[in-house]
Formats: sequence, structure tokens, C-alpha cells
Amino acid sequence: YHMLNSDVISMPDKWEYPWYAAWDLAFHCIPIALADPDFAKEQLILLLREWYMHPNGQLPAYEWAFGDVNPPVHAWAAWRVYKIERRVRGVSDRAFLERIFHKLLLNFTWWVNRKDPDGANIFQGGFLGLDNIGVFDRSAPLPTGGHLEQSDGTSWMGMYCLNMLAIALELAKEDMAYEDVASKFFEHFVYIAHAMNDIGIDGMALWDNDDGFYYDALRLPDGSQHFLKIRSMVGLIPLFAVETLEPEIVDRLPDFKRRMQWFVDNHPDIPEHIEMTQRSARGLRRMLSLVNRKQLRRVLARMLDENEFLSPYGVRALSRFHQDHPYEVQVNGNISRVQYEPAESVSGLFGGNSNWRGPIWFPVNYLLVEALQKFHHYYGEDFKVEFPSHSNREFDLWQVASEISRRLVRIFLRDRTGRRPVAGGSEVFQSDPHWRDLILFHEYFHGDTGAGLGASHQTGWTGLVAKLLEQSGE
Repeated sequence: YHMLNSDVISMPDKWEYPWYAAWDLAFHCIPIALADPDFAKEQLILLLREWYMHPNGQLPAYEWAFGDVNPPVHAWAAWRVYKIERRVRGVSDRAFLERIFHKLLLNFTWWVNRKDPDGANIFQGGFLGLDNIGVFDRSAPLPTGGHLEQSDGTSWMGMYCLNMLAIALELAKEDMAYEDVASKFFEHFVYIAHAMNDIGIDGMALWDNDDGFYYDALRLPDGSQHFLKIRSMVGLIPLFAVETLEPEIVDRLPDFKRRMQWFVDNHPDIPEHIEMTQRSARGLRRMLSLVNRKQLRRVLARMLDENEFLSPYGVRALSRFHQDHPYEVQVNGNISRVQYEPAESVSGLFGGNSNWRGPIWFPVNYLLVEALQKFHHYYGEDFKVEFPSHSNREFDLWQVASEISRRLVRIFLRDRTGRRPVAGGSEVFQSDPHWRDLILFHEYFHGDTGAGLGASHQTGWTGLVAKLLEQSGE
């Protein structure tokens, strides 16, 4: 009854999806901020206003299912828009950042209270925008009973903590009152990292050391737990939660620094996810990450393997390994399976053409590029991996991020034969002189060919390609 949604809102696609969606809108605001920072800021604040956000702190997911849960990317978007405007205009809008931070606190608290029922820092967000990524419909009660402990839900919350920490540290530069809340997000992140990697519930983490990958865990009514060993974007999302604390920021906040050091000293089992290296005369640099150095290498070995996630056009949502090795679960006499599908879903399950079982999606690819840049910012040129895997060519993580960006941009560019991958087999858009330069921004893209799929006018989050072009100059 609190809702009164009659505003100008950025839509995913005014042709096929003429309704707002919370996480779509957050991604829209990144390329929008390059041209109109004011509109981007207004859009982000809008969904947090009292006639959108529920009094308990929940954000409406989209107009046809307000109660669904989208990944909590609003804090990330607000922080990115704040920094884009500072670079574009040369001024910082502290009032915007402070205003949105207070409302985000309500939403963060809702997540903690509603989506971590066991109080173990392992989250169960449900659908989380990834449609048919898994073997079960994550928005519905499980046919097995019990619940899923979600790698992506927990990782999104780890990322949310670090986004809020970064904003709090920025605000603390001018108001020391924010030091306390910065400490709160620092400590909460470390608890999440510890739970996800080390103990989980009853001793089971979401990291599978045998496979070197993150999986959802199925917790059954009898208390037993089982990995759902699907190599999907669910296992790559932990990479998003990474942030470096620079000494020039920490050293000017003595209360935060003292509390952080006390926490580290008194939790000897936790510092594995707080890397500390003396990198320069500026002082001690610290990196917070769900994925430690050893885990990073193992996850990237799969992500950068062209027989698994790495496509000529970006990173697939599901490993190509599952083309010949589908994952199956038998429940109550029925077999549910996940198989690599590079284009639209072959099943009507979970929404028909909605498909996260192989295609390339821009929002998560953009976050992967950004995460690799952040890891490089800390590790530097000395940390190198094979790119692609098994190629015997070593790249640092900045170079890897740049190469993935090029593959994503390549979707829209003409190749040597003059054809654009995005247009696929449509000769009208490939060769007709009246249409060949009118490029469509599709919802997602074929995992092997780069052809556009799904909604054809989803300039919204696929518009992130503009930001990739802007930052790479290619």
C-alpha cells in the first residue's frame, strides 16, 4: 500500500520489457552517467524513496513481481556514478552519496534479517535475476524440501559490504561519525568471507577445494548438505567482492584503523581474506576479497578456458563443459538437468527464452572486468595467469580484463568479412545499406557466435558497452 510509482524511469527495453527492474536500472546508470550524471543520480535515489522502497527496507524487484529479489547492486552503482561524475565534472556530490547511503543501510539490514535465516552469514536470495541458472527454480520451494545456500547470494552480500565500506570511508573524510559504520561493514565482510570459504553451516563451505570452484549447496531437511556441482556464473560471482584499502585513506581515520587492527589481531582464523603487503613508501596496503590468491588462480583457470567459460565474445554464463557433461539430479522420480545451451533455452522452464545456461550477458561480464582490474590494482604486474588457459601465454590481470573487454566489444564491430557478430544470420542487418549501421542492443548474446538474442532493444544494461569503449579507447 505504500507504493506510488508514477515517475520517469529508465526501462530495460520499452518495446518488449516496458517495466522497471531494480538491478537493470542500476546498471543503466553507469553509461547514463557519462552523458547525464544528474539523471543517473535521480534514478538511483528514486527506487530508494519511500514510495518505492518498502518500509522494511526491501526494494521492489520489478513491476510484475515486486516481492522477488534482485542482486543488491544499488550501492555499487551509486559509488560508480559518484566517481564517474567526479571525473567528468571535477566535483564530488557528497550530498548525493550521503543521502543514498542512509537509505541503503535500510536495504542492507533487510537482506541480513530476511535472507540469512540461520544467522550464519550464508545468504539465500532466491531467484537473484539469473533465471534458469540452476537445476531448481530458486524462487520456488525446493522439490527436495530444505533450502539452497547460495554462492551468488552470499557473494553479492560480500560485494554489498565492500561497496558500503568504500562509501563510508569516503564520507568519513569529512565526518568522523562514519568511521564506526565503516568498521561495521569491514567486520561484516570478514564474517561473510570466513563463512563462505571456511565453515559455512555445520562445517561445509561453498568453496569446493577438489574442483577449485564455488557452488551452491543444497541443505536437506535431515540436515545433510550436498554441492550442486554446476559450473556457472554462480561460481564466478565471488570474484566481484574485492576492494583495496589504501594507506592514505586508512591512516587518516585513526578510530577505524585501530578497530580494524584489533579485529585482525583477535580473530586469527580470519586474515586469510585480508591480504596485507608493503608495496610502497606510502604505507601498508590491504586488500579485502572473498577469493584469496590461491583460489583466484584456480577460478581463473576455469574462467579463462575456452573449453569452459571463455568465449570469443566474453564470458559465458555456464561452462561449455556441460555441453557433453550435463548435470543431473533425480528428485521424486523426476530428473532435472542443466546442459550448456549457447542460445535461447530449449525448455519453457523458468521463463522460456530467459537463459543463463550459456549465453553472454553484459552486466556480469562488466563486473568481471572491473573485478580483474581491482585485483590488478593490488597484485600488480607480477601476478600473471595463462590467457587463454593452456596457451602458455601469460598476462597480468589488467591485460586479461582488457582482452575480455575487447571480446565483448567485438560483438558489435565488423569483422574482416564486414559482418557484425551481433546481427547473426540476419542479412538485413548484415548487408542492407539502410540497416547495416543500425546496431541493436540485445538482452544477451550467443555463447559461441556472439549473435544477439532475447529482447532486441535492451539498450539498458547492454549499453554498458559504451563504458567499456570509453575506458579502453578501442
